[in-house]
Amino acid sequence: MEKRGSAPEIFLKPFNPSEAESHISTLWENSGYANPDVCIEKGVTKPDAEPYSIVLPPPNVTGTLHMGHAAMLAIEDILIRYARMNGQKTLWVPGTDSAAIATQSKVETDIYKKEKKTRQDLGRDELLKRINAFTEESKSTIVNQIKRMGSSLDWSRYAYTLDEARYKAVMEAFVRMYDAGLIYRGDRIVNWDPKLQTTVSDDEIEYVEQKDPFYHFKYGPFDIGTVRPETKFGDKYVVMHPNDTRYKEYKHGQKLQLEWINGPIEATVIKDEAADMAFGSGVMTITPAHSGIDFEIASRHKLDIAPVIDERGILLSIAGEFAGTHIKKARPLIVEKLRTKGLIAKIDEGYVHNVATNSRGGGIIEPQIKRQWFVAVDKEVKFPDGTVTSLKKRMREVVESGETKILPAHFEKIYYHWIDNLRDWCISRQIWFGHRIPAWFKGYEIKVQIESPGTTWEQDPDTLDTWFSSGLWTFSTLGWPEQTEDLKTYHPTAVLETGYDILFFWVARMILMSSFLMGEVPFKNVYLHGLVRDGQGRKMSKSLGNIIDPLTMIEKYGADATRISLVIGAAPGTDLKLSEDKVRGYKHFANKLWNIARFVLENSSEIYGHAMSINPEDKKLLAEVDVLTKQVSDNINKFRLDLAADMTYHFVWDRFASEIIEQSKPILSGTDKAAADSRRHTLYSILDTSLRLLHPFMPFVTEAIWQQLSEKDSDLLMVAHWPNK
Repeated sequence: MEKRGSAPEIFLKPFNPSEAESHISTLWENSGYANPDVCIEKGVTKPDAEPYSIVLPPPNVTGTLHMGHAAMLAIEDILIRYARMNGQKTLWVPGTDSAAIATQSKVETDIYKKEKKTRQDLGRDELLKRINAFTEESKSTIVNQIKRMGSSLDWSRYAYTLDEARYKAVMEAFVRMYDAGLIYRGDRIVNWDPKLQTTVSDDEIEYVEQKDPFYHFKYGPFDIGTVRPETKFGDKYVVMHPNDTRYKEYKHGQKLQLEWINGPIEATVIKDEAADMAFGSGVMTITPAHSGIDFEIASRHKLDIAPVIDERGILLSIAGEFAGTHIKKARPLIVEKLRTKGLIAKIDEGYVHNVATNSRGGGIIEPQIKRQWFVAVDKEVKFPDGTVTSLKKRMREVVESGETKILPAHFEKIYYHWIDNLRDWCISRQIWFGHRIPAWFKGYEIKVQIESPGTTWEQDPDTLDTWFSSGLWTFSTLGWPEQTEDLKTYHPTAVLETGYDILFFWVARMILMSSFLMGEVPFKNVYLHGLVRDGQGRKMSKSLGNIIDPLTMIEKYGADATRISLVIGAAPGTDLKLSEDKVRGYKHFANKLWNIARFVLENSSEIYGHAMSINPEDKKLLAEVDVLTKQVSDNINKFRLDLAADMTYHFVWDRFASEIIEQSKPILSGTDKAAADSRRHTLYSILDTSLRLLHPFMPFVTEAIWQQLSEKDSDLLMVAHWPNK
């Protein structure tokens, strides 16, 4: 075969991801091209170009990179690199989250293990000092891991949910919402974690399946069922559905005398549609102080609400002889007493039910009525555009109108269902790590303002729910409440990409906060990716021993193989099955691309700079690549990254390598110089386009090859033009 030259020496060795990734990362970082301002200064982006922005969902400072993070980073980097290559003014803002409850819980646990000291022993200032030291160390770990994925984030704009700029934004938001009447302080039932001694939002509840006995008690003429007999001391109301014909003889408000745990009581019949006619006997007693549903029933009918359990899980005086006993110890004692009184009808062993736990700390939730700070979601207020409506209605309207599109679209129904059932949001936490509430007390007086009113005023010790500060993320990271150029240019952001499992408690909160404080949506699109499961479709967990660590995959097979394995086969909102074999397979693809480049470059030197005629057969090949480019572009524009990556992969491997190159070998070694030159030009052009199309998905190997091209329109592939642009 006649060779017109030789490929650069780098191609004498197989592609080595670990060597290439370090070198390429340095090139990208030194270029500054992840910063849109630098792109404009260097002339690779026009000053009047259309902006495109994404704000990174901030990973917890306590964590390490897992496959969910890796999928998120791969998807967002694809969108960012594609937008940048299309000439848009592209910004991807990085950041990390304090994860207040989880972080404080971890640090407190470590301190107690080592020193046998509680937070009260240390005091607020010392505990916060310890937590801040821990988070600083954790921050650098997660940031370095994000960089390993090849994420082209603008680190000059890094944000942390508890830094000074975000503190200013959070305080401003709280005061504005309070002044508008959207934030209030009141006594309502909340999720209480006795272990961490703090409230927990509805969104942070994790339901864990558990088996317990299900007790059937004789409550006068009724059969009532419960797994929580220790809560029943205050039950003096029996609730039934008004349409339940089994109990038509009983009238609403009717009084009944009956024997109960600590002796005779007077029970009142309550007719309410909350009673489930299909469950058990259709009749239930209620414990208004320790159940959200029961509290709502009691509130509707103005019933007495008597606490039974204190903040530590100890029974109160209403429990009589059991007062002062922890509920776990009291349960069997209470059951035995009911048995001796003949009030147990039967016990179903092994009843499977879901137990509410704190996803951040693991404590079992015990609802309590407490004085807390809330965001009123049903209160009508004036929005910046002049309309008067409620947060709940506005959150629904922005999706219904298409201002914000949720992809896949079927998640919109789930979103609406959640919004329609949204209760006032409890935003205060009884922990010390977090944004302290800007409320000040002096006796019965209260002032809500950022600065202290004076030395005689005492600040509320509570902190704000982490999701309050996270709800401001799209605009606090761009400089709000100041009207910065970044805020004017890049908000609303182009897309919010996250897992479908946090659609509600983060995506919805961001829409809520941005709508009221900014008068606009936080993002134009919501792209929801699925969960990453193992090769058998099981959820990854330590107990199953099936966790695939993205950092291990990067070490073994490279970041490119890890990234594209998380994209191909992952339709929006669909769970992805991932095995190590799949990642290994895409490492082979990176090698294949490397070998393709070696062949093309050693057979295509000296063709540029010379006028030549491209023959009809080669024009057909180039037209085929143009069609591919359009299909890939269309799929990325529709957020079908899985299809875009898959068709590019198959073209490069099955068509370019297996067919076009093989068919080209006799042409290149033949005697027809014009045909050989035409094919050399065509192969080079196809390689050039393939590198551009693959770059968002596999940035390292494509950039490494790009650096060896003799003819290119940019020093770095990350700012080269997208094909057909």
